[in-house]
Amino acid sequence: MAENAEKLEGPDFEKGCELDKLAEGEMLLGHAFGEPVLVARRGDELFAIGATCTHYGGPLAKGLMVDCIVRCPWHHARFDLRTGAAIAAPALNDVACYKIDKRGEQFFITGKSDKKPARKPKSSPASVVIIGAGAAGGAAAEMLRRQGYDGPVTMVGADEFLPYDRPNLSKDYLAGNAPDEWIPLRAGDFYREQKIETLTKTSAKAIDTKKRQVTLSDGRSLGYGALLLATGAEPVRLEIPGNDLPHVCYLRTLTDSRRIIDKAKNAKCAVVIGSSFIGLEVAWSLRERKLEVAVVGKHAVPLEKVLGRDLGNLVRETHEAHGVKFHLGRMPSAIQDRQVKLDDGTTLKCDLVVVGIGVRPNTALAEEAGIATDNGVLVNEFLETTVPAVFAAGDIARWPDPRAGRIRVEHWVVAQRQGQTAAWNMLGARAPFTLPPFFWSNHFDLHIHYVGHGSGKDRATVLGDLKTKHTSVVFRDGKKVTAVASVGADLENLKAEVALERSDEFHL
Repeated sequence: MAENAEKLEGPDFEKGCELDKLAEGEMLLGHAFGEPVLVARRGDELFAIGATCTHYGGPLAKGLMVDCIVRCPWHHARFDLRTGAAIAAPALNDVACYKIDKRGEQFFITGKSDKKPARKPKSSPASVVIIGAGAAGGAAAEMLRRQGYDGPVTMVGADEFLPYDRPNLSKDYLAGNAPDEWIPLRAGDFYREQKIETLTKTSAKAIDTKKRQVTLSDGRSLGYGALLLATGAEPVRLEIPGNDLPHVCYLRTLTDSRRIIDKAKNAKCAVVIGSSFIGLEVAWSLRERKLEVAVVGKHAVPLEKVLGRDLGNLVRETHEAHGVKFHLGRMPSAIQDRQVKLDDGTTLKCDLVVVGIGVRPNTALAEEAGIATDNGVLVNEFLETTVPAVFAAGDIARWPDPRAGRIRVEHWVVAQRQGQTAAWNMLGARAPFTLPPFFWSNHFDLHIHYVGHGSGKDRATVLGDLKTKHTSVVFRDGKKVTAVASVGADLENLKAEVALERSDEFHL
């Protein structure tokens, strides 16, 4: 998925670089052996790793160094400066680690370091079964192996495909700007090499928590030593006349995205029902495909509950500047072959309808197994459910966030990081999940990064002029900062993430 390697910039570290060019706590971009390299300094120690994030090719030199970790400015992936290891999603692959030689007042990069610390888990369940092959399930399976677990791992997915880049389905892939090869997170042989058994087009039908056994849709049974529930969510369906017509689409899976793309080829105009992030990203993508697009939303300001009125209006204005028509404060009453009728009598022409009105967590399997649920599967800070040896992560998990209380969110990065944390804890780590939620959303030239979790009732303060598209909106509950949404201010959003993690006073 990474973009093309950036052009080589900065000093040639093979030829040497003056030590005084790199102050304490700073990072320097250069190159060695034909590749971009990042050198960082902490005290008397120097670290050198690859300078390009392995997620989407973000420039790590423009990110933020916190202790011995560098955070990518684009989507907040994290890498260990000591080893190059990818230690927090969305990046799953490590970057290269380089050897540094100090000579007098200069340092030189002399080659790549192949040393990777040997991992040995504190404990090892007899086997691990993962129900769900999305963000959380895929990340958990990988982390089990990265941590040195060598027992059986089985990942069960109802989808026909192995884990793929779901955020792209409503963004560049749907817009026609991302090729098919960007979508799989891993090639099929990766799972074979890692000895991760993958069962596609298969769902779990029942869990016997006493016998520690899962019954599958094909009649087989799997025993487990530890179980991860990562069943995700399903789109909420419209219940109006015409909701099942052939040109009505929902977007959740790769198959859904491809269906919309196929129908868009012969369409001239589309109606998007729902002014959510998914709905508006679909609107952007369909405009990229030159369709006329109308958005129907029940709220007066799109995304106001999450982004506040000012930023919500900027999102609307950005879409309108690119030709999207809005019908806000309205609901659809019926869908017909070539039109959508609204509750005020308005009729909108369309060849394609895409519905994005929210999702519901898939909790039925957990409920039937006697696992506690309440708007999601209830877990503790270690992502353990109320049943021993059963964990939950991703869209279904409702966990005790140290800042916002018990919450459930539907963010890709959260799901991946929870999958990673659940894997650590299956192996005895006892690591609490405390990272603040993060997501990103793209709307034409408007790129939003959001960290934290606001309540929808928080006071929003705009820092500067949103029209410049380089500022942040800070959300507060009383005096406490709950979230920060940034536009074109990637580094500021990283700093906000650190402040939220540490419960520091907030300054941008």
